[in-house]
Amino acid sequence: MSKKNTINSKKIFLIAGPCVIENEQITFDIAKKLKSITEKLNIEFIFKASYKKENRTKLDSFTGPGLEKGVEILKRIKNDLNISMTTDVHNAEDVLQVQDVVDIIQIPAFLCRQTDILIQAAKSNKIINVKKGPFLSGESCKFIIDKIRKSGNQDIMITERGNSFGYENLIVDIRNIPIIQKYEVPVILDVTHANQKPNQTTGKSGGTPQYIETLAYAGVAAGADGLFLETHPNPKKALSDGSNMLHLDRIEPLLKKIIAIKQVVS
Repeated sequence: MSKKNTINSKKIFLIAGPCVIENEQITFDIAKKLKSITEKLNIEFIFKASYKKENRTKLDSFTGPGLEKGVEILKRIKNDLNISMTTDVHNAEDVLQVQDVVDIIQIPAFLCRQTDILIQAAKSNKIINVKKGPFLSGESCKFIIDKIRKSGNQDIMITERGNSFGYENLIVDIRNIPIIQKYEVPVILDVTHANQKPNQTTGKSGGTPQYIETLAYAGVAAGADGLFLETHPNPKKALSDGSNMLHLDRIEPLLKKIIAIKQVVS
């Protein structure tokens, strides 16, 4: 996969998986199911799962198996299923640990301006997917892109996931898709985190997953190059971000509609 064959493509691509590695078996099962669906529909698929969630509200929140164990699990799943893969990195040192396993290095939204992480990610020569922070405009992504390009890497993607709107809510400005595309990078719409309601008084994020499909349709109609979503066979029992996940059984019907929309607008 390369920026060159994704930008302005007539096909949508999908980055999807669970929020975090809960255990190896469920992570493998989700990846296998997603591979089966996307192969059937001829959609390019990149599996995602986090080895560790650094940005949790409560100290006792589930954060995953950690870097060493998590990367080993991702490596086995990648090799067993022969799939492309991405995961988040949380500091420059993490990049060195994951770059030989993943195809895309993902920069979390709240770290999107961290220069040392962006530079180290650029040096990996992998595709870099930066999730735009909810505090940034589409136009300000230019400086993120410049940091990576000036560090020697031209394979950059930006993921839009909404902007802070008052307290504990996110709103997607759909205009950010063409705005960011002006910088000649593919733009992905994260349709699950964009429905998140962060920092609730319970100490856990809430969400409005009933609008996931709505955002996906709108984003593809507006020209998004790819979609990002988190999924689980039982979101209510997911150990992280279940409140804004799409049920695994709803992936295929969503993608069928997405394909139809993409064909119309391309």
